[in-house]
Amino acid sequence: MSGQKFQYDESGGTFFYFLLSFLALLLIPGTYYLWPRRPKQDPELVSKECQCDGCKKKKIILQSSEPWKETKALLTKFLIIFGWVVLILLAYKVSQFDYEMANFDPFEILGVPSGSSQGEIKKAYRKLSLILHPDKETGNEKAFMKLTKAYQALTDDEARKNWEKYGNPDGPGAMSFGIALPSWIVEKENSVWVLGLYALVFMVALPTVVGMWWYRSIRYSGDQVLLDTTQLYYYFFHKTPSMTLKRVIMILAASYEFYKGRNNEIVERPGDNEEVPALIKQISNLGAKNKERPLCYVYSLKARALLHAHLSRMPLNPETLEKDRQYIVKKCPYLIQEMVTCVNQLILLAYARRIQRLPSIETIENCMKLCPMIVQGFWEFRNPLLQLPHITDDNLKYFLAKKRQIKSLQQFAQLKGEERRQILRALTDSQYEDIMKVLGSMPYIEFKVRSEVIDDENPTVYTAGAIVTVTVSLTRKDMKHLFGDNTVKEQTIIDDSKSGAAGEGNEEVVEEENQAVKKPAWVRQRKGPKKSNKKGANKKAPPPKAVPVQTQATASSTQQNNTPNSRRKDDAKLEKDSHKEGVSDVSDTEIDTERSDDEESSHDKKDSAVDDDDTEWERFQQRISKREKILEGRSKLSHDVHCPLFPEAKQEYWWAYICDRKSHTLLTAPVHITSLANFEEVQLRFTAPRWPGLYTFTVCLRSDSYIGFDQAQDIKLDVKEAPEVPTEHPQWDISDEETAEDVDPVDEHSEFTTDEDISDNE
Repeated sequence: MSGQKFQYDESGGTFFYFLLSFLALLLIPGTYYLWPRRPKQDPELVSKECQCDGCKKKKIILQSSEPWKETKALLTKFLIIFGWVVLILLAYKVSQFDYEMANFDPFEILGVPSGSSQGEIKKAYRKLSLILHPDKETGNEKAFMKLTKAYQALTDDEARKNWEKYGNPDGPGAMSFGIALPSWIVEKENSVWVLGLYALVFMVALPTVVGMWWYRSIRYSGDQVLLDTTQLYYYFFHKTPSMTLKRVIMILAASYEFYKGRNNEIVERPGDNEEVPALIKQISNLGAKNKERPLCYVYSLKARALLHAHLSRMPLNPETLEKDRQYIVKKCPYLIQEMVTCVNQLILLAYARRIQRLPSIETIENCMKLCPMIVQGFWEFRNPLLQLPHITDDNLKYFLAKKRQIKSLQQFAQLKGEERRQILRALTDSQYEDIMKVLGSMPYIEFKVRSEVIDDENPTVYTAGAIVTVTVSLTRKDMKHLFGDNTVKEQTIIDDSKSGAAGEGNEEVVEEENQAVKKPAWVRQRKGPKKSNKKGANKKAPPPKAVPVQTQATASSTQQNNTPNSRRKDDAKLEKDSHKEGVSDVSDTEIDTERSDDEESSHDKKDSAVDDDDTEWERFQQRISKREKILEGRSKLSHDVHCPLFPEAKQEYWWAYICDRKSHTLLTAPVHITSLANFEEVQLRFTAPRWPGLYTFTVCLRSDSYIGFDQAQDIKLDVKEAPEVPTEHPQWDISDEETAEDVDPVDEHSEFTTDEDISDNE
């Protein structure tokens, strides 16, 4: 385009425009999101808080964990205010540029009134030129150029017309596009400094920052757990399929998050060489003589000793070991969740025959039981009433009197106020008030279970191999709603005493005993050969060595063997294999199982009534809404947990899963529920057994914050024999004569054949 000029900013005007716009884009959203705000204080918060000694110490720990919080807030406010001051100054400077460019008045510049004669104009010009001429001491080149331009605009006829018409004595100016950078950037004497700055930013600083971020990110998983720690968990849980609780603590203490070489936050002191051995001597059954690596390393022994001291509530040096205990304990919930995930993955691999050892249900449940133990700070065999403030072992004898046997928190909450106060008569009124605050805030979960087969004509009829959907409905209420209410039945609590008592002996013996995978209930139920209309009933199962992942269809279609003896053996193998493969179809989330639901719904009959179509459409809409809810993500806010010995604020989380207690197997992946504020609904899916019969499975709900709140409900499935797959249908029969009559000779040729091919065929 003619008349356009591209040049760097000489006067600095366009650069100030750019700087003003850039600063405004940063300040406006930055002020809204980064301005320090104090959260609204609940006026009743102080009255709701527990005032026990443990909670007071925890409050001090939480405040000391952020020592620079106030300083950061003041610095943020200062930077934001300084930015706004700079923005206002830039806006004022830009406004001055606009005023000078838009207000060119020659009469005002010459200092004469409008309508003055030529003589008055010349006289004023001579007078001001003697003052503003650059050769004079009082000269100003810029002002003199402006004065000359004003004089020409009033004395020259053409210049006056241009001023009156365009506001400029030079006439219409050419459109100019300026680069919003000052011209000194491209000057020759500054080129070395500019290139050096570019090299420093783009060749040194930027690659360094990206490299540091990438190096740190590849070391952690999505849950901010070291990948080396995850590999450690896989190794030991595969090595020991049935793991006791003490063994789980040993594996947890060996996490690389507690190793100085992998975590720079770990503090190693010279005094640890004296304090740690003294602490180890005070703890029995620590397993300090274990020679497995890294269980025998110094950092692992120290973390294990601190975990035992935490669970035993042993006093520690507040300046050294107590700080280490707080750091280790606050890391444990995330690491335990990673443990649960690893064990679940190993179970799925065992069902898929990728590994030979199947971890037992006790292993994953021991990991879950360890989490509330660490949060509350005592062993599982202790009385759950110790979770209340001011309750010690001396007070427990009043709960086990001859008239009453109070063993759970729900039983204690359902007592009348006079009876509760009589039991705690040794405590003061303020201590009793703290106990009632904490007890009233504890959770009471209404646990409801519903099972069905979605996308089937009869949802309550369970056929062999069908996808069973178990909907778990959880309603969370405060325990204070049970005060004095004896009508509420006590919940079915999971009894871990039997499973916890097993495996307290030698770890090697336990490992050898669990080499063979126990058969599920539906495998042991089938004692003899039965007639089956399935195609794979008279076929030989594959050998148990190194079998790849197969589906139920391929598992039943293998080599054939007609001998009756081998047929019985193969039936038993097929039952075992079908159970593993059936359970291996269990998905981790509701989103993944929607595909299997769609596959099941494709086998439904086409000739359904209008009412059935409406019902099916409603179910489809419900599934879509649930899927959208899952995709939106779940919150991690539920309710605060009373845990004075846990050094961070803790929220109530839960695990829900389905298992078979008889065969000690896990049927569904544990779902981690993190948003149970009032109501939550979770769907668990698993494959029904391949053989007809009556089966009992257990739906479990476990807390990761409180001891004694785990629940279980049994579901019974009357599995029917699956109907035969239709091989013939009237709509599928198409005679050859009808086909020949309907075919047009022209249609015999493809639309992509050439003319030569058609002529040859004719």
